Amino acid sequence: MSIADYLEENLSKEFSPESLEVINESHLHAGHAGDNGTGESHFRIRIVSAAFAGMGRLDRHRAINAVAQPKLDEG
Repeated sequence: MSIADYLEENLSKEFSPESLEVINESHLHAGHAGDNGTGESHFRIRIVSAAFAGMGRLDRHRAINAVAQPKLDEG
């Protein structure tokens, strides 16, 4: 499963979003630090969910990263 597919599937499960976009921006970072050559190294997430009500920006970011972390730990 691609990283983009993993993110979309698991963010949908965790947050039941009203809208979700997983945007692969890896091509903008080719050759930069963090580019692993797979074409799946940098993503932008746009998500709207009631699950984020009352959460600050940093807490929302941490919640999204917690969902993504298992896939990122795979390398």
